[in-house]
Amino acid sequence: MPLNQHYDVVIIGAGPAGTACALALQGSGLRVALVDRKQFPRDKICGDAIPSPALKAIRQLSQAWYDELFELTTKAETRNSRLVAPNGTEIVVQWKARTFNSPRLHFDQHLLSMVKRHTKTEVLENFGVKRLEISAQQATVFPSAQAAPLTAALVIGCDGANSVVARQLTNRTLDRTRQCAAVRAYFTGLSESDEQTSEFFFLDEYRSGYFWIFPVGQGVFNVGFGMLSAQIAARKLDLKQVLRHLTQTHPRLATRFAQAKQLSDIQGFGLPLGGVQRPISGARFLLAGDAAALIDPLQGHGIDKAVQSGILAAQQAVRCFQTHDFSAAQLFEYDRQVQTHIGKKLARSYHLMHFLSAKAWLVNGAFRFGRHPLIKNLLLKAVG
Repeated sequence: MPLNQHYDVVIIGAGPAGTACALALQGSGLRVALVDRKQFPRDKICGDAIPSPALKAIRQLSQAWYDELFELTTKAETRNSRLVAPNGTEIVVQWKARTFNSPRLHFDQHLLSMVKRHTKTEVLENFGVKRLEISAQQATVFPSAQAAPLTAALVIGCDGANSVVARQLTNRTLDRTRQCAAVRAYFTGLSESDEQTSEFFFLDEYRSGYFWIFPVGQGVFNVGFGMLSAQIAARKLDLKQVLRHLTQTHPRLATRFAQAKQLSDIQGFGLPLGGVQRPISGARFLLAGDAAALIDPLQGHGIDKAVQSGILAAQQAVRCFQTHDFSAAQLFEYDRQVQTHIGKKLARSYHLMHFLSAKAWLVNGAFRFGRHPLIKNLLLKAVG
C-alpha cells in the first residue's frame, strides 16, 4: 500500500524510460511515484544491446551515475560490430564510444536500484494498472489489484510496447508496416565468437530484418531474429521456427552452433517502430520510450530513445509545474522536443530501411563499397 496516494508525477513502467525519467526528476522537489506491474528483477525480452547514446544521456545527468552503469558484473563491453551482407560481404566497425551488452534482467534492475538509492522516488512494484481517468483537476491511476487508486497532476506512460496509457488515452491502432516482431534465445558454446563483437546478418531469404549474435557476458550470447510484421504476416512465418532453421542449416551459421548449448526457450516480442508522428501527449499525460513508439526502424533497438525521451518527459514535467499548466496545448511542447531530438532521425531510418528491404543487391553493393573508409563513415552517419 502506498504511503502517500497523491503525487505530483506518477511514472508508469520502470524500464529504461521510466527510470531515466525518475533520475532526471531528482532534485526537482516534485513528489514522484514509479510503478511497475512486475517485481524486479524481471526479464525483458529483447536483443540486450545497450547503445552508447543511452549511456551518454545518463552521463549528462550525472558522471557518477554513468560510471556506476559500468559496474554491472553481467555484461560484455563491446568494441566492434560485424555486419554481414546477404552475399557474405563483411564490414567490421570499431566503436570509439564505450558501450556494452547486458541481459535486461540485470540492466533494468541496476537502473531501478539507482533510482532507489539516488532519488526520493517512491517505487511500487507488483502494481499493475487497470485503467486511467483524466479530469480537469488530476489524473487517476486505478490498479489492477485490490488497492486504492493513485492520483497525480501528471502521468508519464513508460509502460512499453503494449502500453496501457497509450491504449486508453490515444487512438493508436496496430499498423503492421510500422511494427516489427522478433524472437531471441540465450546460447553458450558458439564457435568463432568473442565477447567484444556484436554480429548482424542480413539474409537474402528474409529481407526487412536481420539475424543477430550479441555477447552478453560470461560466455553467453543473445541470439535472435526479427523482421517487419507485415512481411511476417504475408509469408505466414513462424519466427521461432525460422530461428531454429537458421542456427541449424544456414551455411554461415550452422557450423558455429554445432556445439552450442541453448540456455533458454525461444521467446518473442513486438517492436513499435518510430519514424511517423503520433500523439504522445495530451491533457495531464505523456508517453515515453516504447510506449511512444520510438524504436529505431533500421537498427531495431529503442533503449537509447527510451532514456532520451524519459529525460525529455522529466524536463516537460518541470515546465508544467513551473507554469501550473497541464493542458494538452502546454504538453504538446514535449511532442515538439521529441520530434526535434529523436523523431527526425527515426523518420530517416524508416525511409532508408523501407528503401533497402526489397533490394538485396543494393545492400550487397553498399557493403562492398562500405569497406572504403570514406564510404564507411557515410554509412555510419546514415545508420547512427
